[in-house]
Amino acid sequence: MKTPVDAVKTYVVTWVALLVLLLLTWAVAQFNLGPWNVLGAFAIAVVKMLLVILFFMHVRHSSKLTWLFVAAGFVWFMIMVDLTLSDYLTRALTGGWPKP
Repeated sequence: MKTPVDAVKTYVVTWVALLVLLLLTWAVAQFNLGPWNVLGAFAIAVVKMLLVILFFMHVRHSSKLTWLFVAAGFVWFMIMVDLTLSDYLTRALTGGWPKP
C-alpha cells in the first residue's frame, strides 16, 4: 500500500503551530483564571496531542486498523485518568494519606 508523502512545509507549519501552542500554554499559566486554568491547559494539550498524532505519527493517511488502535490507546488512557482521579478525589473521604 502506497501512502501519500507530506511536504516539508506541512511539517514546518505543524512544528510552528506546536511552538505557538507551547507559548499559549505558558501564557495561560501566567494568569490566575481560577478553574479555567486547568480547562484551558487541557484544551491546548488535546490540540497538541492531535497535531502530533495526525501529522508526526502519520495517522492521518493510515488505514482504519491504525485508527482503531489509536482510538483504543486513547480509551485506555482515559481509563487510567479516570482511575487516577477516582483515587485522588476520594482521599478526603477515606481519611487522606495513611499515617506511618
